[in-house]
Amino acid sequence: MALSFRQSEILDIARAEGRVGVDDLAERFGVTLQTIRRDLTELADAGKLDRVHGGAVPRAGVANIGYEERRLMNAEAKAAIGAACAATIPDNSSLFLNIGTTTEAVARALLKHRNLTVVTNNMNVATILAANESCDVIVAGGVLRRADGGLVGDLTTEAIGHFKVDYAIIGTSALDLDGDLLDFDPQEVRVSRAILHQARATCLVADGSKLDRRAPVRIASLSDIGRVFTDRPLPEQLAARCRDWGTEVIFSR
Repeated sequence: MALSFRQSEILDIARAEGRVGVDDLAERFGVTLQTIRRDLTELADAGKLDRVHGGAVPRAGVANIGYEERRLMNAEAKAAIGAACAATIPDNSSLFLNIGTTTEAVARALLKHRNLTVVTNNMNVATILAANESCDVIVAGGVLRRADGGLVGDLTTEAIGHFKVDYAIIGTSALDLDGDLLDFDPQEVRVSRAILHQARATCLVADGSKLDRRAPVRIASLSDIGRVFTDRPLPEQLAARCRDWGTEVIFSR
């Protein structure tokens, strides 16, 4: 499929922001809603986007989006989520941070914290927090996944089991209306489960685009999470479940 200039721009916006809306695109390009809907349908037919209510999101499928592409998606929202989460972490704490671009945003927001001990299977988090001289960084061993700097596998899961920390802060690739946290790599999921099990308090950091994505492997339920940090209100069905579960939802903006 040869993309028009407008369709190429739409695809770039979707990749950068994680989602595009019909109304916003029509206003941005000065065209009708019908024109934008046709563009999105053609992009979906070409396997570039997935249609969702009111717009579209980048195609996910059974493989995750590339790391550099994910890093750019919703960067402003992730920074705000990271700051909101870090603001709840007191000095003199111990915590886990797992693989993900949003947990990396949390790490950047922790650079001025004092006397932290951070255990991570994310080489990018370790590199970020190396700049905080008041933070002890412990890297869980395992197999290096070069695509995103993650450490996964049985060695990583075993290493996590040697710690019991104050806070677990994890990300997720997708979040469905049942409240299930979902990911793509079973090895990474096993590490995330171990992280949740070995923490006294648990936090999820996830921007709203995760509600528009799908992934095949279940990590846990929001019923297992103490706090959720996100950038937009949850659908009422899911918000009601969080209230029933006692899961606190905190909006970054």
